[in-house]
Amino acid sequence: MKFAITSKGDTKSNTLMHKMKTYLLDFDLIYDEEQPDIVISVGGDGTLLYAFHRYTGRLDKTAFVGVHTGHLGFYADWVPEEIEKLVIAIAKTPFQVIEYPLVEVIIRYQNGGRETRFLGLNEATVKAVDATLVMDVDIRGQHFERFRGDGLCVSTPSGSTAYNKALGGAILHPSIPAIQLAEMASINNKVFRTVGSPLVLPAHHTCTLKPVNAPDFLIAVDHLTMLHKDVKSIQFRVADEKIRFARFRPFPFWKRVHDSFVAD
Repeated sequence: MKFAITSKGDTKSNTLMHKMKTYLLDFDLIYDEEQPDIVISVGGDGTLLYAFHRYTGRLDKTAFVGVHTGHLGFYADWVPEEIEKLVIAIAKTPFQVIEYPLVEVIIRYQNGGRETRFLGLNEATVKAVDATLVMDVDIRGQHFERFRGDGLCVSTPSGSTAYNKALGGAILHPSIPAIQLAEMASINNKVFRTVGSPLVLPAHHTCTLKPVNAPDFLIAVDHLTMLHKDVKSIQFRVADEKIRFARFRPFPFWKRVHDSFVAD
């Protein structure tokens, strides 16, 4: 089996990374950063997001597993004290693959014909550069509302516990093939009106944002933020691709939610 390891970059994570690499090489596994069968993320959820974006071109061939060196993460389920156990599991045990849906983001531009495509593991957000965001929101090709406010967030189920939750969105189990649209500080008064609630869209529905005034936007996909100019539309849907996690033991989602937000 071929493996690669991504580290958060701090001393603790780097030490664990080198230790795990040495152990796995001793088990005759092959270190291959270009075509790994399994990618081990050492750090936190942000480290796994970085690893995911590095390997989006081979999601059907690469599985991910996380070791967290800080606070409990939603993607990293192993702790530093368990790395010997994890190494043995990787080297000796066929792992179970768990697949979670992703969000596809397609940005089309006013010059016609050109478009940019991204995949998001947590969410994608859209904000105006220096003014209120004004967007027409279409669902399944039909006009739904005209949004005015700070921005819009489209999250995956596995990302519903991140920025989406801070915006008042629902927490969805990550196995549900859906995306969720949440508002950032919408303007609602006698003149302007939005639905005011997060929307959960199934896999066969698309959500398209169309600029009303300014065509330039700050669009973030997970931790990657870029300025896009002359935007004609931004389309969101559940992607055909999925992220694959390598599971060597149960990792109950609702227990993670409890431990992260409810437990003392």
